[in-house]
Amino acid sequence: MRHVDFTPLYRSTVGFDRLFTMLDSLGQPEQAQTYPPYNIERTGDNTYRITMAVAGFDESELSIEAREHTLTVKGEKSEEAATENQFLYRGIAKRAFERRFQLAEYVEIQSASLKHGLLHIDLLREIPEAAKPRRIDIVAAQSAPKQIAATQIEASAH
Repeated sequence: MRHVDFTPLYRSTVGFDRLFTMLDSLGQPEQAQTYPPYNIERTGDNTYRITMAVAGFDESELSIEAREHTLTVKGEKSEEAATENQFLYRGIAKRAFERRFQLAEYVEIQSASLKHGLLHIDLLREIPEAAKPRRIDIVAAQSAPKQIAATQIEASAH
């Protein structure tokens, strides 16, 4: 896989360090995780859902944390009491995991639920009014100075 050099972009941009670091880390195949499997789906214009297959995990063994545009999902199996069963084949993984997702600005976690071994995390991208584009009305240049001049004349007459 090719490594992309972002050095020329550093010279002409300010504040995009996080983006370049994220793009650089995505190209690292040795960091690719395969467990647990997951889906990311768009469920509406501004809504998303991450679904992770966490069979064998209980709600108390899972934790979800959002911090600085990063969503972290951790799973840690509690120690089970020693059973008398002897496994002939053990195909269900009992290993701990930590999966991180990079979130865009203004993406917030709405809810999380565990059903049939699938962890569903619903996300909402809600852009605040201050960040939305707004229309600025254009006022005719001649009407504003007349009002100011009339106010000044009235003030000096009193």
